[in-house]
Amino acid sequence: MLKTAVKPKWIAALVFALAVAAVLVLLSQWQFSRSMQKDVAPPSVTEKVQPLSETMVPGKLMTGNIEGQLVTATGHFDADKQVLVPSRLENEQQGYWVVTAFVVDDAPRVEGVAATREVVIPVARGWIAEPGDAAKAPAGTLQLSGRLLNSEGPVVSRNLPEGQVGALSTAELTNLWDVSSYAAFIVSQQEIVDGQDVGASSTTGTLLPITVTAADQNDKVNWLNIFYAIEWVVFAGFALFMWWRLVADDYRREQDELFDIDQGNDDDDTDVEPDEHRAVLEEQNEERR
Repeated sequence: MLKTAVKPKWIAALVFALAVAAVLVLLSQWQFSRSMQKDVAPPSVTEKVQPLSETMVPGKLMTGNIEGQLVTATGHFDADKQVLVPSRLENEQQGYWVVTAFVVDDAPRVEGVAATREVVIPVARGWIAEPGDAAKAPAGTLQLSGRLLNSEGPVVSRNLPEGQVGALSTAELTNLWDVSSYAAFIVSQQEIVDGQDVGASSTTGTLLPITVTAADQNDKVNWLNIFYAIEWVVFAGFALFMWWRLVADDYRREQDELFDIDQGNDDDDTDVEPDEHRAVLEEQNEERR
C-alpha cells in the first residue's frame, strides 16, 4: 500500500488534506480562544456610573459589554406596578425581591403599535423575608442609581399567589404591566429624593438591600465555542481519514486488476479464489514453455 500512497497524485492529495486540516485546527484554536474571552466590560468600566439613557435603548436587547454596568436615571416609581419574585437568597436566607416599575423621564419613546408614551424599567428595590413585608415605593421624582442586569428568562410557575412572578423577566412584566419597557432591570443601590437616600440601603425597615456584584460576570465560559472548537478538530481528522480511505480504495483496485478480478462481473470466474486463479495462470505459463 505504501507504493500506492507515494504516487504523485496521492502525495498531492496528502498535501491538500494536510493544508485543510491545518486550517481547521487554526479555526479550532480561534474558537477555543473565543470561549475564554470576557464578553462583558471589566470592573474598571462597569463600576463607573453612567446615565441609563446613554447606556441602553428601550426595546433593544442588552449586549454583553454593558451587563453589570452601574447606571443612574431620573424618574418616579409607579407603585401600582409592583411584583414579588420568590426564592431569592440573601444572607443565606430565602425570601423575595420587591420589583417595582420605574418610569424613566428621558427615555426615548419606543416605536410600534402597542408602544406606550411612558417607558419603564423594572427595579429590584430590595429583599424581604415575607410577602407581607413589602412596602410601597417612595413617591415623587427621584434619582435612581443601581446595577444594570440582563432580563431573566420567563419561568412558568403554577399556584403562585397574585402579585408574584416566577422570574424577573422583562418580557413577562411588559405584558403584565401593559407598558413599554427596557429589556433589562436595575438592582437598586440608591434612591435619592430631595438629596436624601430613601432606598433599602438607608432605611431600617424590613426591606433589605440586594447584594449583587459584576465581578462574577467576567468569569463566564462560552461552552458553545468550546463545542465548535472540538468540532473543527474532528473535521481536521476526517480530512486525513478521507485521504487514507481514497488511497486504500486505489490500492484495492490495483490488487483486483493484478489478479484479474472484476468485482462487478457475475461470471463464474468471480467465484475463483485469488490463490486458485494464480495457480491456473502459472500452470498455463508452464505449458507454454
